[in-house]
Amino acid sequence: MFRDRFWLSLALTVPVVLWSRDPQAWLGYRAPDLPGSALIPPILGTVVFVYGGLVFIRSARHELAARQPGMMTLISLAIAVAFVTSWAGTLGLFEVEIWWELATLITVMLLGHWLEMRAIDQASGALAALAELLPDTAERVTEQGTETVPLSELRPDDVVLVRPGARIPADGIVLEGDADVDESMITGESRAIPRETGDKVIAGTVAVGGSLRIRVTAVGEATALSGIVRLVAAAQASASRTQALADRAAALLFYVAVAAGALTLGFWWLQGDPEGALVRTATVLVIACPHALGLAIPLVIAISTSLGARNGLLVKDRLALERAREVRIVIFDKTGTLTRGRPVLARVAVATFAEEADVLRLAAAVEGDSEHPLARAIVDGAQERGIMPDSAVAFEALPGRGAKAVVEGREVVVGGPRLLDELGLKALTEADAWAGEGQTVLHVVADGVVIGAMALEDEIRPESAEAVAALHDLGIQVAMITGDGEAVARSVARRLGIDEVAAQVLPSEKVDAVKRFQRGGRKVAMVGDGVNDAPALATADVGIAIGAGTDVAVESAGIVLVRSDPRDVVAAIELSRATYRKMVQNLVWATAYNLIAIPVAAGVLVPWGVDLPMAVGAVVMSASTIIVAANAQLLRRVNLRARVPARSRPSPRMASSASSG
Repeated sequence: MFRDRFWLSLALTVPVVLWSRDPQAWLGYRAPDLPGSALIPPILGTVVFVYGGLVFIRSARHELAARQPGMMTLISLAIAVAFVTSWAGTLGLFEVEIWWELATLITVMLLGHWLEMRAIDQASGALAALAELLPDTAERVTEQGTETVPLSELRPDDVVLVRPGARIPADGIVLEGDADVDESMITGESRAIPRETGDKVIAGTVAVGGSLRIRVTAVGEATALSGIVRLVAAAQASASRTQALADRAAALLFYVAVAAGALTLGFWWLQGDPEGALVRTATVLVIACPHALGLAIPLVIAISTSLGARNGLLVKDRLALERAREVRIVIFDKTGTLTRGRPVLARVAVATFAEEADVLRLAAAVEGDSEHPLARAIVDGAQERGIMPDSAVAFEALPGRGAKAVVEGREVVVGGPRLLDELGLKALTEADAWAGEGQTVLHVVADGVVIGAMALEDEIRPESAEAVAALHDLGIQVAMITGDGEAVARSVARRLGIDEVAAQVLPSEKVDAVKRFQRGGRKVAMVGDGVNDAPALATADVGIAIGAGTDVAVESAGIVLVRSDPRDVVAAIELSRATYRKMVQNLVWATAYNLIAIPVAAGVLVPWGVDLPMAVGAVVMSASTIIVAANAQLLRRVNLRARVPARSRPSPRMASSASSG
């Protein structure tokens, strides 16, 4: 709308300027005196006023109807004063100088609004790009083969085929195949992520270098992609403390401008300069227009939320984003946040007469058919070390103690300390040290002899230590809440460099733990998985949910980390600080500009030979808007991950005990 009005108004403004009187003086050019040329400025100026200025006048009418006069009211008042003054001079009703250069004023205003709308559209471009990620059709697998169907016909539990280079049409789980999946537009992850059978995949991502058969789990509005779009759009439209301050300042400025205009009109009229009084009054109203002030905050918010979305940070609540810069302590839930929430085989000890490979092969054979998390950790750990388990027979579960089976003709028992006590056997010396660190220890007994022991641990995310170190670099303390025992908690805290620990905390007690950390007025951010941590997330000053896929819909958090990477907590705080800096810079510039420019426009410096023509005032006003918009755009250059290394392959495994914490 503003673009078309600007170009047409510009085309009409050029002849208005050429055949008006003032350009002859400051351009040294006199337009040809054509028949009827005296009518060119008033006729074309009126067209520009009606066509170009109508959008401002309509908006001003809505502001006045709502009893909230603001920017559009000021613009309309300024151009209306100039329009009436010019026609009064043209018709000889008053002895005032004709000023049809008001067309220039309207054209510059339209340019400023066009640039504003264009900047906001660009800031929201990430949402449009996300919305366009889904393909129009999908290849649904049937008993007869595959059929191409519109996306609207897909249903949960359908199976779809995704060929190499194609976009995944719906959220789902890989049933068959393996491929690298480009998730950059969803999570901001720069490299493709390997996905294989059993892995979750997200609608809108791209399969690279392989094909996948996927069982659909969510379609349409239920997909993670749709959730991301809704969350970012809601954040851009939500309230903000800084925006409220800017709105109050803009409303106050209207009354200041009207008062300044009235004083200017009265003073210069009493000085015997009615023309100067009218022109300076109009200039004051133009200069006072809080256009830059009205743009200062919304554009920064639009850019920051879309920047966050491109980096895997979903800002659900703008207040949470603003408060994040004030955080002085970050509390992490342990299991599923700092750790992966699943046990892994970390250490193996063997008797002097045994071999590690034999111990693992026998243990994995016993646990081969079990779905218990500890059993799966043993089997997976053996396979990672290149050891394939043998077949076991006569399997028997020993509830609360372990399991036993016959492997290679030998009776093999795998269990914890209780089972060892029942058998009257002594544990290996290494096992006692592991238990002291809070790790889960299982013993391997073959034909009544202890041949080995295994330590199983809840694997710490390789990014966790980097996240803690980066938070310390920001001057932020790090704490951890866990349901684990004191020994386990202290072990994890020591490995990660965590400052404070609350151990043996039940889910129902996490709120009280958060409140303890808030004592002394400390601003606290709570980072959890958003399920059993929901009350704690809501209690903290900033709630941050860590999770992928449909977990982005967690309602208790103000910020959601799509990538499940604890380092993104650092990125969220950096985004908050950078956003606040831009808000303050824009507010200071917009406010200072008005405070300085209004007295100049009113003619305070005229005794010293300084006057401000209305055309120059219009240009200066729009220049301030452009500066504010350009400054907001610089937010796009912020590197949210400058303090932490790029996401890398897993480092050597660090871990803590598997638990419910």
